Amino acid sequence: VQLQASGGGLVQAGGSLRLSCAASGSIFRINIMGWYRQAPGKQRELVAEVTSGGRTNYATSVKGRFTISRDIAKNVVYLQMNSLKPEDTAVYYCNVDQVVLTTMSGRYAYWGQGTLVTVSS
Repeated sequence: VQLQASGGGLVQAGGSLRLSCAASGSIFRINIMGWYRQAPGKQRELVAEVTSGGRTNYATSVKGRFTISRDIAKNVVYLQMNSLKPEDTAVYYCNVDQVVLTTMSGRYAYWGQGTLVTVSS
C-alpha cells in the first residue's frame, strides 16, 4: 500500500490549506483514515481521523478550524485547515489503519511520507 500526500506549503496566520492523501495498492477496505503531525522537538500527535462509517475525531487544538473528510470509493482523505496558527506548523503525515488487503488476511496500518505545513505569523 502506498500513500501519496499533497497540499502542504507556506501560509500566513489566518490562512487556509487543504491536504490530500491518496492510498493505492491491494486495498479491499480502509477502516480508518487520518492525519497526524509532528512539530520540531515534539512527538507525533493525532490531528484528525475518520472512520469508514463517517465518524470523526479531532484533536482539541484543531476543533472548529480543521475538517477531515474522505472519498471511500477513491481511498482519498482530505484535511481542510482554516484559521491556521503558527503553532500548526509541523510535518503532517497521512495514516491509514485497520486496512483490509485483497492479498492476505489481517489488518494493517501504513504511513505516508509527510508534507510540511508552515504557518508564518
